Amino acid sequence: MGTVGTAGTGADGTAGERGRLINVAYRLLGSVTEAEDAVQDAYARWYGLPRGRREEILSPGAWLTTVTGRICLDLLGSARARRERYVGAWLPEPLPDRAEWDRAGASADPADPADRIVQDESVTMAFLVVLESMTPAERVAFVLHDVFRYPFAEIAGVLGRTPAACRQLAASARRRVDTAHGPAPAAGRADVVRHVKEAWETKDIAALVGLLDPAAVMTADGGGMVGTVLHPVEGGARIARYMVAIADRAPGLELLERSVNGAPGLVARRDGVVATVASFDVAEGRVARIWVVRNPEKLRPWARDFPDAPQGPPRHG
Repeated sequence: MGTVGTAGTGADGTAGERGRLINVAYRLLGSVTEAEDAVQDAYARWYGLPRGRREEILSPGAWLTTVTGRICLDLLGSARARRERYVGAWLPEPLPDRAEWDRAGASADPADPADRIVQDESVTMAFLVVLESMTPAERVAFVLHDVFRYPFAEIAGVLGRTPAACRQLAASARRRVDTAHGPAPAAGRADVVRHVKEAWETKDIAALVGLLDPAAVMTADGGGMVGTVLHPVEGGARIARYMVAIADRAPGLELLERSVNGAPGLVARRDGVVATVASFDVAEGRVARIWVVRNPEKLRPWARDFPDAPQGPPRHG
């Protein structure tokens, strides 16, 4: 995706930079909306410079990346206070796969920032959740260096620290990532998720328990806007019973296999409206973690997954 010193094309060198900046900002913030806002802010500052000053900047792409990184760093610092007031658990915004929209026949809007995000292992929900455990400075250093291969000399300009200090921050963040197990093969993950879907649809508690790690954890994000558990549900048996209870209370809930942040996941819709997006972390053939996003503000990109669906907030089920 280029390095911090890679200039864009165009009269002032900024054309074509937006997609790369949104990719950086989403990984830093875990929010498509906030990533777009951060990049918009960076561009506003760029065009707010006197023309002579802009012409003096040899690499507009590097300048925009530095400014975007600083904006994200500030947002990460304030996000901790905001999330203390958040109702229940906060999870990153789930990303639909562009291919799903194409197959659904949706007319994609090229201006949508979600369209520009390259989906790889660095945007899986498991990876983003690990990033959430880092300090803001660790996250910026790690994402810019380990994910986007920016040199520490350039990252130092974002963090206002020495290159050596940035290297230490990235190393500390890397240790957090290394403690998490690696992702299961894609085919294996898809099979497990498919079996979970089938067992959930048939309300087969025994089958669900067999698919879930005994120490599995399910975390849900409703944002206080829709009903969901406010605290993680721990233990495979408890999660299985909870899932079946949901199915009992929500007749007509339709489950669909969908790519979520580039990995196999499930989408639940009712009356054509996407109400829930679930991500799974699979280890040794069993589900170790489930992340459930029900906050309708985080599900807006998913409305296009089903162009025939009526618009409106998901109903509690």
